[in-house]
Amino acid sequence: MNHRVVWLETGQSFDVAAGEAVLEAALRGQIALPHECQFGGCGTCRVRVVEGTVGYEDELPMGLTEEEAEAGYALACQARPSTDLVISVERTAACSAPTRLRATVEEVCAMGPDVTRLRLRLPDDAGLVYLPGQYMNVQLEGGRHRSFSMASKPGGNSVDFHVRRIPGGVFTDRQLASLCGGSALEVELPLGNFRLHAEDYRPLVMVATGTGLAPIKSMLESLMGDDDCPPVSLYWGMRTEADLYLHDEIQGWAEHLYEFQYVPVLSRASDSWTGRRGYVQDAVLADLPDLSEHAIYLCGSPHMIADAKQAFLARGASMDHLYADSFVFQTA
Repeated sequence: MNHRVVWLETGQSFDVAAGEAVLEAALRGQIALPHECQFGGCGTCRVRVVEGTVGYEDELPMGLTEEEAEAGYALACQARPSTDLVISVERTAACSAPTRLRATVEEVCAMGPDVTRLRLRLPDDAGLVYLPGQYMNVQLEGGRHRSFSMASKPGGNSVDFHVRRIPGGVFTDRQLASLCGGSALEVELPLGNFRLHAEDYRPLVMVATGTGLAPIKSMLESLMGDDDCPPVSLYWGMRTEADLYLHDEIQGWAEHLYEFQYVPVLSRASDSWTGRRGYVQDAVLADLPDLSEHAIYLCGSPHMIADAKQAFLARGASMDHLYADSFVFQTA
């Protein structure tokens, strides 16, 4: 039996066949619901079910907590309608529509043991407006792509990215090493709903693992020198001291952000490490017994985000002020 889905904000509607996921049907009908990984890991396709009910083939996908499901949220890439639906999708603040263009490599340099800084220059006439926290896709052969968050604040035609090498990765372990100044890349941007919500007017708790720091950096750079900047706590989880590829620079951010606190947390620290140890989400819980007044941003490992969401909601975090972007790595 088919079910009808109506997208509340746009008025668009489409039919979902029996056993079909909401996103699959939307894409078949050329309805541009936000999405990325399409297997329930990243959470980009999260929607609120305003009317109707959905189910899943097995258990809840990793990118959705039980608390979120009970509050009416669903992941469109995995959710199967049980009835007709009305869904709501957060509208991204004013930015350019996703655009494919040819970018020029300005710089490729090592930042850490397995992290490379990639700086691209967009065409002078591109005129793209993106938001702190959004990402781009690098187009690969065969219609594939790889996603990387912008690490620099919006403005100008030069954009930075932090690219983690994935062993065997088509782009990060093969193509990236061959790039140099002047090389061309086919890219699409801006993409994604992960962004800074300045309208929240709440103290910020930023939690990142690995290169999940990149979109957080873009957000925080956009707040530097802003008289309305709220208090900021940044928790960055890595394995070893050598992995903290931006450690020294981050410590200087305190000069430009209001009540800035930086807490690096290492899961495999050496005996000489005098800082915090363990998992980054546990460090947040140890420091902040009540999260009800904060806006929280999570970026990086899907496992960290799934665990942090559940734990932070239990500490009073507002589901409407908890934003997440899971980094799902691919090799093929």
